[in-house]
Amino acid sequence: MQKRSSLRLTLSLLIFIASYSLPFFSLAQGSYIPYDRDYYHRIERYEILQGKTNPFFNTGYKPQRRDHVAKYLDSLALDSAVIRSRVDQFNLQYLAQDNWEFVEQETELSKKPFLKALYKRPGDFTYYNSDEFDIHVNPVFYINGGIETDNLRNPNRLTRGVAIRGSIDKKVGFYTYLTSSEGFFPSWVKNTAEYNGAVPGEGFWKEYETDGYSYFSALGHVNFHLTKHIEAQVGHDRNFVGEGYRSFLLSDFSNPYMFVKLNTKIWKFQLTNLWTQMNADVLYNRGRPTDGKYPQKYFSFHRLGLNVGKKLNLGFFESVMTDQIDFNYFNPFVFFRWVEQQQGSPDSIMLGMDYKWLFYPGMELYGQFALDEFVFEEFFEISGGGSKRNKYGVQLGYKYINVFGVSNLDFQFEWNQARPYTFQEKTEYQSYSNWRTPLTHPRGANFREFVGIIRYQPIPKLNLTLTGMYQMYGSDENTETNWGGDVLKNRLVGSPTGLYNNFIGQGVENQVVQSNLNASYMLKHNFFIDATHTFRRRTAEDLDSPEVNQLVQLGIRWNFLRPDYNY
Repeated sequence: MQKRSSLRLTLSLLIFIASYSLPFFSLAQGSYIPYDRDYYHRIERYEILQGKTNPFFNTGYKPQRRDHVAKYLDSLALDSAVIRSRVDQFNLQYLAQDNWEFVEQETELSKKPFLKALYKRPGDFTYYNSDEFDIHVNPVFYINGGIETDNLRNPNRLTRGVAIRGSIDKKVGFYTYLTSSEGFFPSWVKNTAEYNGAVPGEGFWKEYETDGYSYFSALGHVNFHLTKHIEAQVGHDRNFVGEGYRSFLLSDFSNPYMFVKLNTKIWKFQLTNLWTQMNADVLYNRGRPTDGKYPQKYFSFHRLGLNVGKKLNLGFFESVMTDQIDFNYFNPFVFFRWVEQQQGSPDSIMLGMDYKWLFYPGMELYGQFALDEFVFEEFFEISGGGSKRNKYGVQLGYKYINVFGVSNLDFQFEWNQARPYTFQEKTEYQSYSNWRTPLTHPRGANFREFVGIIRYQPIPKLNLTLTGMYQMYGSDENTETNWGGDVLKNRLVGSPTGLYNNFIGQGVENQVVQSNLNASYMLKHNFFIDATHTFRRRTAEDLDSPEVNQLVQLGIRWNFLRPDYNY
């Protein structure tokens, strides 16, 4: 009761402040664009081509607001050095059409609206736009089918729903997304779902024809200005921190969660504060989620982004995971680690940083460092090697846009690694997870990974993406042992090693090589036909022969995020 009352008090306070702040500001306010790697790549590649950070938003924290993106798109329309090819012009028009209510550049109306009332604009099934009220309604649909070798049930999926966005008085933005899905996953995705007891990215599920999954997705948020430089967002969604394909700070791999966010942007600084309520665990009956009050936990996060000159952006973050609401962590400017020490170090603290350096037009270096635990002499291995308290994750990445001068041929390479026992905790319900799913990398910890991505858009409506991945990681022999890879386990229980001699890959060593080739053709605005081929090979010390999977899929999606099974 006390926890629920505290959360209601926080939300009530934000709404009270907003109600008195809104009448004094006439700033345009748009909803946030759902995070989609392909969509955001279209935006961020132009910043890399320009070789300087854009002044409208910090790409290190996603998603972004539509009105901010629209201002950036308008600035690009005048940059002939960046918008050079027919494909570049198409992408700019596509993005502008998708955010037409905020862009100043001209966007086309549909030549033949459906029934003269629907699809008056290519990107909206129906809409209403005025100074007082703006709303956009779109159907969501996805159907795919595939063939996978050595899988008794071929993967397929059906999703249908609706997406609604808009604003009130151009001061309050809102967004909601509702879908219902049934499907059968590729074998390695199903294994992940069975191991965690959760559908990746969705959480709760019901049985569908004994070996399938049925689940309901509901996302939504409302956002508003508190002052000219401070905005608030209350929602149920995911957040992503960093410039990479993966994130060690906060990723989109787990299912959505309730959050309150404050975003403060002044001069070259952007401070983001996030307070969330997450699921610590789930109740099961006969191996599936059942009714009951699931245990909760609470996550606080803040990141200070800083532009150094025009080419370098640095982000410094801190987070804390607690098993109960603690008002000490509601202070947006306090140092969490100091607060935790004052209370006897009862909570799980993470520190770290991320960066991007646009060192040359068309090229970017980026990376992250997340520190879970730190003992000086053990971190630098003065007193011994491989300390269990030496827990961190590291990312290094490189992006090259228009490779060798070939228009719209883009390359990305990324290296990730996390030491054993990173993101685990010694106290129940304080691991870096949500709904039994890692909050950062899908692999958890105790791994090394290399990811390479080639994106090519040879003609305006066709996108080709080749993703290659290599992983080396250590797994557990059984549920009782803990070699440090499963973030859901207690780091003090089941470890076969002592304080030292803990190294990446310990336990049962696994190696995974995977490639994914996808071709997407846009028939109409946000209506795609996808063809995908996936090859996956896993070897392990406890396997007599390699596991080899090949998957071919065809799909149709309409206002839907293309599924990503690269884990």
